[in-house]
Amino acid sequence: MVRRLFLSRFAKLAALPFVSAGGSLGGQGARKPLKIILKSAWGSDDPTKAAFPFLHGLALAEAGHEVQIFLLGEAVGLMRKTLANAVTPVGWPPVGETLDKVAAKHIQIYACGACSRARGVTEADLNNYGAKFGNPTIFVSLIEWADRVITE
Repeated sequence: MVRRLFLSRFAKLAALPFVSAGGSLGGQGARKPLKIILKSAWGSDDPTKAAFPFLHGLALAEAGHEVQIFLLGEAVGLMRKTLANAVTPVGWPPVGETLDKVAAKHIQIYACGACSRARGVTEADLNNYGAKFGNPTIFVSLIEWADRVITE
């Protein structure tokens, strides 16, 4: 329960350094959604860290922000459903359960193509979560997407 409360307020906590001296998070009214890219290389060797981009991405999406996730290195292995279901972070459900929720929220996941090929991750694995193969050009475009100034 405490974890859910924390994650539901994660976006507000992350915004604390940006709140003006006279402002408060609770009374600001409508806020503009952010565009956020999360990158991770953590895999099954550290289950808790491996879960972070998915848990944080889910919390941010539930708070109304646009999120995309880019995986590389060992993290691409989590696109295999059997591995994702076997990786259980401390104090959280298996990564597979969180990934199912991420997919249901239509959060786009990219898995580095070269990293995936080296680890035997296939397109069928990616399809489990609506993920796509990524590459350095896609990664750069995601950074540019997240960095664009949001205007009304």
